[in-house]
Amino acid sequence: MSAVKSSLPEDARKITGEALQGALVDLIDLGLVAKQVHWNVVGPRFRSVHLQLDEVVTTARQHSDVVAERASAIGVAPDGRASTVASASAIGKVPDGWIQDTDVVNTMVKALSAVIERMRERIQATDEPDPVSQDILISLTADLEKHAWMFQAESV
Repeated sequence: MSAVKSSLPEDARKITGEALQGALVDLIDLGLVAKQVHWNVVGPRFRSVHLQLDEVVTTARQHSDVVAERASAIGVAPDGRASTVASASAIGKVPDGWIQDTDVVNTMVKALSAVIERMRERIQATDEPDPVSQDILISLTADLEKHAWMFQAESV
């Protein structure tokens, strides 16, 4: 049941809804992972990495809201519950406790790469069914790729 009616045909709404839901889960988890390592980073580059992680959190939170609202607009109820995020995210487990700054950088490179790979799949999936949602996915992927570039530049 959908309380919101969409102008998208049902098959297009289903494909797009799945893409948006997957993006929402990955963005929520990316924000959580970035905050977790943000609180626990240690090392000589603490301050710069700490601040850079806040930028990732801001990006993830802003885009997750846009993605969730787009899903709602096409009649798909977004699901950002912890259990949903934990079971469907592309991001692997992050270590607990204090994390060396170089390990934080590597963790973020891996997390961003996993999310970007799935975002690119979603961009392809929404090409025909909903170019409006595809545009949102393209924009957020560009922002994530910028963060990935910056973390990768720190890992060399």
